Amino acid sequence: MSTAPIVSKVWSFCTTLRDDGVGYGDYLEQLTYLIFLKMADEYAKPPYSRDVGVPAGYDWTSLTTRRGADLEAHYVALLRKLGEQKGMLGQIFTKSQNKITDPAKLFRLIDMVDGTQWVMLGADVKGDIYEGLLERNAEDTKSGAGQYFTPRALIRAMVECMRPEPGKTIADPACGTGGFFLAAHDFLTDDENFALDKAQKSFLKHETFFGNEIVAGTRRLCLMNMFLHGIGEMTGDSLVSPADALISPPSETFDYILANPPFGKKSSMSFTNAEGEQETDDLTYNRQDFWATTSNKQLNFVQHIRTMLKTTGRAAVVVPDNVLFEGGAGETIRRKLLQNTDLHTILRLPTGIFYAQGVKANVIFFDNRAASPDPQTTKVWYYDYRTNVHHTLKQKPLTFAHLEDFITCYNPANRHEREATWNENNPEGRWRAYSREDLLQRDKASLDLFWLRDASMTDLENLPDPEVLAEEILENLGAAMESFNSVVQSLR
Repeated sequence: MSTAPIVSKVWSFCTTLRDDGVGYGDYLEQLTYLIFLKMADEYAKPPYSRDVGVPAGYDWTSLTTRRGADLEAHYVALLRKLGEQKGMLGQIFTKSQNKITDPAKLFRLIDMVDGTQWVMLGADVKGDIYEGLLERNAEDTKSGAGQYFTPRALIRAMVECMRPEPGKTIADPACGTGGFFLAAHDFLTDDENFALDKAQKSFLKHETFFGNEIVAGTRRLCLMNMFLHGIGEMTGDSLVSPADALISPPSETFDYILANPPFGKKSSMSFTNAEGEQETDDLTYNRQDFWATTSNKQLNFVQHIRTMLKTTGRAAVVVPDNVLFEGGAGETIRRKLLQNTDLHTILRLPTGIFYAQGVKANVIFFDNRAASPDPQTTKVWYYDYRTNVHHTLKQKPLTFAHLEDFITCYNPANRHEREATWNENNPEGRWRAYSREDLLQRDKASLDLFWLRDASMTDLENLPDPEVLAEEILENLGAAMESFNSVVQSLR
């Protein structure tokens, strides 16, 4: 069976269920349970004949032989039973629920999954189907799933700059649906990059990737996404921990960190006060290995990621603008980064590329260093892909081609041999370096800087298309409303 009919069936049934009020996220969850169970059934039969750990009476056949109310009741019991199992099986089914209340439609979905030999499909085919569903789910702004979905073009560009090597570990302390893992996996399995031997392939499958994701539903999608791409074993341990990564120092360190931590500025916890009313309180992490104590979630993730790195480890992290300019703990952390790590590159990103509205973000690249009294950063290279750049999710989405010039300037093959594109003869150049001394002399050691002129302020003849401007205005209004709501919440 060719790929196209499978993709068509998956999407058409999703449309059918949406008419019943089942959103992409719920559909994706049910599809995850059923495809995983169907693949377990295929692996349990010849020629594989594996022990897949599925309890008797709760396997794939137990679903395909039932109809109507009996099917619905058994499906609910099956989800509960499988959620009690160990390893990846239990993690996939943790807190699972049936969201398809019509037994006839549930049977049709089971029948659709049953009609395909999933194990026989290539990892790229299964992965493409699932990634497509994840992206559609992220586009459904009402579900809030977009916060777990980093633009794949940006992820790929970050991986191309980092150029991970076989036999080394890769971690993400806020891994969402696993986008960084899959991009790194694609890079490592690309024949143009490496010719992996048997031992390297085994290491890639079982020992390369480690993540944290505290949201059970998102962790489930991540595990399934990885599994469909050939990462991990059905009966093996989970590669993604449900623990809050910020709670304690990491138990092990890693060669590479690729991450886009949550955009919410403050960590908080809810509790019931003496009057029985719900209150929230800022949550701080008192870690001895942190440079500063703060409730700012992004600053905590930056500190935590530094502690996750081996002394030769390297990181690429998406951070919002406040990490670059905020005072207090922010200033302390920036000074420590410039002193104790080689913070060598900052990519300024445009708005309009994330599903969260109005986000102004950057990618910081830094290499860890062994303890030394000497400063480890000599200069920071900036690529301004924000000024005079206009992207929107619908009219002009970010593509990999948009970031290829940055990758060329970054020079992954030898980043110590870089040439600025900005100079007096080319004042519009987007690539230039600032010395550590110059940055430390700025107010609060701010790393939030730019040098290009905003063309919209002087060249009214070359404004973006009206559709792009309209979408930017809507996005900025949405971001303003979110900021205002956060102020209101903090005053309560």
